[in-house]
Amino acid sequence: MPVAVVLAGSRPGAPDPVAAAEGVAHKALVEIAGQPMLAHVVTALREAGVTRIAVSANDPQVGALAQALGCEVLGTGAGPSASVAIALATMGTPLLVTTSDHALLKGQWVRDFLDDTPASADVAVLLARREAIEAAMPGSRRTYLRFADGQWSGCNLFLLATSRAGLAIDTWKMVEADRKRPWRIAARLGAGMLASYALGRLTLAAAISRLGGKIGVQAHLVAARDGLAAVDVDKPQDLADARAIITLRTPVAAP
Repeated sequence: MPVAVVLAGSRPGAPDPVAAAEGVAHKALVEIAGQPMLAHVVTALREAGVTRIAVSANDPQVGALAQALGCEVLGTGAGPSASVAIALATMGTPLLVTTSDHALLKGQWVRDFLDDTPASADVAVLLARREAIEAAMPGSRRTYLRFADGQWSGCNLFLLATSRAGLAIDTWKMVEADRKRPWRIAARLGAGMLASYALGRLTLAAAISRLGGKIGVQAHLVAARDGLAAVDVDKPQDLADARAIITLRTPVAAP
């Protein structure tokens, strides 16, 4: 079973809208069904069988909560990819990466992701098709990547499966910068790939594989079995949705 890191760094600039709305220092501390959001993520990882979990945090309250939950605390880098690099150097591979705002995460999703990742993969990324997301949560508003094999949204769940995965960190930085402009990702793959994207022939699976090939790793897209895996908490409405879903999940105690 892989080890895992939960990214819980604070971005510079304007305060996070969820944390601000809830009056807390960091959205990982926002309570859902009586538990901080970070606790829900850690619980899901443990339900999947992950025994070593670290939290990448630069907020003292988040760090203290992580320790109370039995997790290691790691420093953060200048962005998510730099924080992953620190975790990779500290914890090694295979390394699962997720985020502290993945409040709906379930242990079964983690197990499915691992089961569906090809054995040859150095790097794998979980994404959900638009149809699956809308079936699971009608009316959900997400950012989609449009490719020939459909419209996809990220699920904040990654696997760095082998030691070669470190080669992907710089590419991760590039994808972070261009994640809402897929044509720029295609352009980095060469004129042929850009033309294929422009003509609506480039699949996201092929783009990810080609990106990996350019840096010498086997990179794979894994399709989420449950569209809710793409629903994280970026906005106050996302928080309201997460609270409603988790309330429905929670068994009612017998009188």
